Amino acid sequence: NEELDNIIILNDEEGNEVEFEFLDLIEYDGEEYVVLLPVEESEDAGEVVILKLEDTDSEDEEAYVSVEDEEVLNNVLTYTLGKGR
Repeated sequence: NEELDNIIILNDEEGNEVEFEFLDLIEYDGEEYVVLLPVEESEDAGEVVILKLEDTDSEDEEAYVSVEDEEVLNNVLTYTLGKGR
């Protein structure tokens, strides 16, 4: 993963590079989550992406895992929005 300023480049399910703006890192229920905003204009414009941060075997790398639990997503998003006040 490359980081330029607050831009993170991840690969989607099809192996395409997708740029995201890093908005926040949230600690919730003992786990860390990143809140990202897609840079490219798409049908999902304005929708944030919340991914769980997981350690890998390499100290220099982290894995981003999609979150399926709606309650966790809602709680992380609510916390993120609350911080902006």
